[in-house]
Amino acid sequence: MAGVSKCIKYSMFAFNFLFWLCGCVILGVSIWVRVSKNVQKELNIEGGSLLAAVDLMIAVGAIIMVLGFFGCCGAIRESRCLLLLFFIGLFLILALQITAGILGVVYKPKIDAQLTESFQKLLPLSGQDESFKNSFETIQKENECCGLVHGYTDWGANVPASCNCPSTGNCVSSGGNKYYKETCLNIIADFFKKHLAIIIGIAFGLAAVELFGLGFSMTLYCQIGKK
Repeated sequence: MAGVSKCIKYSMFAFNFLFWLCGCVILGVSIWVRVSKNVQKELNIEGGSLLAAVDLMIAVGAIIMVLGFFGCCGAIRESRCLLLLFFIGLFLILALQITAGILGVVYKPKIDAQLTESFQKLLPLSGQDESFKNSFETIQKENECCGLVHGYTDWGANVPASCNCPSTGNCVSSGGNKYYKETCLNIIADFFKKHLAIIIGIAFGLAAVELFGLGFSMTLYCQIGKK
């Protein structure tokens, strides 16, 4: 009877060890994207659809770590059961990753419109509670922006000092005062677009690698069956 190819066996182990590391990276990056400068929480708005791809990738990263462990054990112990579980799980993960990538591609062009629609409900900003205004003023200071949608007019008659623009900056004048011309909507939208691009790249890039994993696992599975 045919034996198990040592090359396939140890290649499978090496692949799954790297696969496990990739799962760690995906999980770490996705969680970082989800919580880093959590604009959704700071602004107290609903933006679930925009972060659907990120949430999906968190689940993908965790499951990939488990599958990588199954794959390593299945290769070393020549266990058909573990290899079959790995193959089925990897195929499902591949489908989830493609879904996450498509969600990212679909929602990325809609970010500006969806944020604008959500932010319109918060105007005028001066009518919000103190906790909200303090958080948003911090965003304005850190990013040198003013207002959410229309600029300083979003604050009504009470434009805060965090909107004040130095004479050397990109300013707009009103009533003898200078305010930042750029709205915070642009800053927040750029944040989402930048990090969704990272998720999209990970999703589609790793999908190509996982196709090799499917091939390795099924080849080794068949060889063990013939042993």
